[in-house]
Amino acid sequence: MEKKDLKIVFFGTPEFAVTSLDALVKDGFNVAAVVTMPDKPAGRGKKIQMSDVKRYALEHDLPVLQPEKLKAPEFVDALRAIDADLFIVIAFRMLPEVVWGMPRLGTFNLHASLLPKYRGAAPINHAIINGEKETGITTFFLKHEIDTGDMIAQRSIAIGEDENAGELHDRLMMLGAEAVVDTVNAIIDGTLTTSPQPEGEFIAAPKIFKETCRIDWERPRKNLHDFIRGLAPYPAAWTRMIEQSGKPSDIKIFATSLKDIPSDISLLPGEALVKGKHLYAGTADGVLEILSLQPAGKRAMGADAFILGYHPARFE
Repeated sequence: MEKKDLKIVFFGTPEFAVTSLDALVKDGFNVAAVVTMPDKPAGRGKKIQMSDVKRYALEHDLPVLQPEKLKAPEFVDALRAIDADLFIVIAFRMLPEVVWGMPRLGTFNLHASLLPKYRGAAPINHAIINGEKETGITTFFLKHEIDTGDMIAQRSIAIGEDENAGELHDRLMMLGAEAVVDTVNAIIDGTLTTSPQPEGEFIAAPKIFKETCRIDWERPRKNLHDFIRGLAPYPAAWTRMIEQSGKPSDIKIFATSLKDIPSDISLLPGEALVKGKHLYAGTADGVLEILSLQPAGKRAMGADAFILGYHPARFE
């Protein structure tokens, strides 16, 4: 089978999916249609914005479907009319079986973890938060239970000790695009093999909400360092700062360091200290340096700029 003879429908929404879609298009595959989220208001002005995948599809003259409901008869009929051989899903909603069971060659997903570890909506964040030294990507065929289907390909990469979720996201995005193209080529060549996910290695990676992003200074400093970088730059870990005047305000913290902490500094959990151009905070078992943060209503800034205008006494 030639690439142009394999008819693909691509499902995706954010930038993470665009890189794989672009790789398929540039490699000459026949992307017959793109399915993405409906346009929605975003930002302070609540202007209607299209998804990254839709923007790419329009720029490359790819037909776009934007269903409100994935079981809607008109959407299912439109998909059937395309008569695609293969569906590819990346960073999209959970598909009903009437959709993923449609193409003759099946539906495969790209997931940003080494399955069965980190099944769920936020695998990149949770891998860093949990202090993993390695992660990767997996392509797998969809089945009823989310992120549980037979694996096709896996690729792993090391996680840097100070790497944040945004940086890891971008590296996995590129690695994933390569795996998607290789997976489709294996389907065309007839060389594709699958294997069931190992039992007993499941780790959940649920969606992250603001209330779960609050920093608990009673935790160990390595644990907090991983927590903060695992949420950076978005949605971002946050804490309540109490200034020396007693004024409270919420701040986001984007980067910290475990290195080169002066040996003469000893702080209680949450206690803040400014020393020279440096900002330190106490944890359960030592001191953490805060490198980058954002006061409410202000831009993100380095600690050296922050301490020119703020005088923190403690973090809660």
